[in-house]
Amino acid sequence: MEVRAGEAVAVIGANGAGKSTLLKSIAGLLPSRPDAITFAGEPIGGLPAHAVAARGIALVPEGRGLFASLSVEENLLIGGQLNRPGPWNLSSIYDLFPVLGERHAMPSTALSGGQQQMAAIARGLMANPKLLLCDEISLGLAPIVVRDIYTRLPTILSAGISLVLVEQDVVQALKAVQRVYCLQEGRVALAGAAKDLTRETIAAAYFGV
Repeated sequence: MEVRAGEAVAVIGANGAGKSTLLKSIAGLLPSRPDAITFAGEPIGGLPAHAVAARGIALVPEGRGLFASLSVEENLLIGGQLNRPGPWNLSSIYDLFPVLGERHAMPSTALSGGQQQMAAIARGLMANPKLLLCDEISLGLAPIVVRDIYTRLPTILSAGISLVLVEQDVVQALKAVQRVYCLQEGRVALAGAAKDLTRETIAAAYFGV
């Protein structure tokens, strides 16, 4: 698969298709051959996670992974420890997600599920990545909350970030991206422009029929 500069790509597929494994491999959390993954023309497959992050790749993990013992702002500051240059800092994050500014001193556990997801995305942005990997950002959230989060994605993309979304909500994902890959048992079963894919072709690739 390929992700171009400034592009949003969705990775869809049934449970166990390999979506989260793909993101973890890109982020350096799972081992892979050095030449299996390239970023900006250089092989990164054998690099540890901290080296991948330093090159400009940030992962928003499934389940959010916030530090329960830290405040909202402390969680965000952890994301910015690499001090990479870029548009994202506490001020711009609080402009994007005002509720995080309002609750910056609260424990992360005091946030609602949707607010915790915003905090997880914001922590990833604080690293000023070139590529943001988001794993199941709608998982367990009410539809109205999911829509609220997705309305922020154009602003994120306008800052020049490339985005990979692993998403179970296929309809929502198709509205937010330019291209789609459907995985089935670790293989690409379908790839194409989001605007060109039909429900029938997606269902056939999704379920292998």
